[in-house]
Amino acid sequence: MSRFPHGPCKPFVAGTYRPVVLGVVLSRVDLRGVADIADRLPRPEPVSEGSVAAVREIIDAVRAEGDAALARYTEQFDGVVSSSWQVPSAEVAAARDRVDSSLRAALEAAAAAIAEFHREQVPREQTHKRQGITIRSWDQPVGRAGCYVPGGRAAYPSTVLMTAIPAREAGVDQVVLCVPPGPDGQVADVTLAAAAIAEVDEVYAVGGAQAVAAMAYGTESVSAVDVIVGPGNVYVAIAKQLVAGSVGVPAAFAGPSEVVVVADGTVPAEYAAIDLIVQAEHGPDGLAWLITWDPEAADAVEEAVAKLLSDSARRDDIASTFDRSGHIVLVDGPEASAEVVNLIAPEHLQVMTEAPEAVISRVRNAGAIFSGPLAPASIGDYVAGPSHVLPTNGTARFAGALSVRDFTKPMHEISVDSEGLAAVGPHVAAIADAEGLDAHAQSVRLRRAAQKGTENE
Repeated sequence: MSRFPHGPCKPFVAGTYRPVVLGVVLSRVDLRGVADIADRLPRPEPVSEGSVAAVREIIDAVRAEGDAALARYTEQFDGVVSSSWQVPSAEVAAARDRVDSSLRAALEAAAAAIAEFHREQVPREQTHKRQGITIRSWDQPVGRAGCYVPGGRAAYPSTVLMTAIPAREAGVDQVVLCVPPGPDGQVADVTLAAAAIAEVDEVYAVGGAQAVAAMAYGTESVSAVDVIVGPGNVYVAIAKQLVAGSVGVPAAFAGPSEVVVVADGTVPAEYAAIDLIVQAEHGPDGLAWLITWDPEAADAVEEAVAKLLSDSARRDDIASTFDRSGHIVLVDGPEASAEVVNLIAPEHLQVMTEAPEAVISRVRNAGAIFSGPLAPASIGDYVAGPSHVLPTNGTARFAGALSVRDFTKPMHEISVDSEGLAAVGPHVAAIADAEGLDAHAQSVRLRRAAQKGTENE
């Protein structure tokens, strides 16, 4: 499903439109001198009602038929005939030893960094006292968390780590992983190895909206979870939205990958070009924008993109993303670039300029920000520490990266002593009387009367 249905956005732009350069489609959007930028930006296509209806049908079927629906959709969408989806725990553990030792070391290093970062994010218990009332508050982990990891086009062991480890650090009792099976019906060793390193409890070879439905409502083979997290294609993202309320789902729409690169002529054009390609290689329906106030830098980056793309193993996927939503946006300066960023609210924002803070200080909406020429988003994707599960589709306006808080719920305990009852009892009664809730008022008056009686003995 295209986020930009009109292709290279010619109907939307304010200035010069330039089509293919050396076989690469990066449309030009010239906003220099434009007062109302918002009206001139290409806008993403809303999620279609047809897609929502198709996903709802899958969810309803899994909810009603359980494993039978899982089997039908797994065969239909993955080409795999199966009646059993759980990967044996022994096979998960063995995969850790089957992968190359250097890869295993890299996964373990990434896991350590992710765990260390999220351990520091775990909220501490707090106690608040006022006028004889004591409030103890804490974040209670959910009992069972479901992590969705994409598959099909590639294996994503990093996403296993980026979802399961924050859950573990939050204190979740059981962590479940769903991942689409490969053509042979199996889950890739590298994905299973990551699951072993992250201490995942259960792995299921099932993907798509049907996996989300299974985790949300349960089937004969898959027990329901309390929270579902993880990125996926637009159908997976829609499925999570539709089951929200029956199960916890983070506010972010974790869909196709997005990147906005803000660059000037002070960094090598190849840096900006490769970072546009990095997110575009995830496949179609993503977003890759370059924002600059330097026309020469724009030309240089576009040429570098074409050169790098010519040798890319995923040339078709990248070109498809660029064709649908690849843009070079010319603005008047750093302030205007930040205005565009805030309107897009991208998943990844990379700022490679002479003075990054001039842009970053004005940014309000972005899933993750990478500052300077030596901080490509790929470092955040794998080893920096924060989860790479980030808001897309504009949801960075109100949501952020997956964190330990997505696996917990705030709880509190209130205790009151005699001083507290005496201090607030009259206020409770007055408000309750105003609302016509006599029993509410009586609940404190009875206690207060008993307390006074005790005091007079």
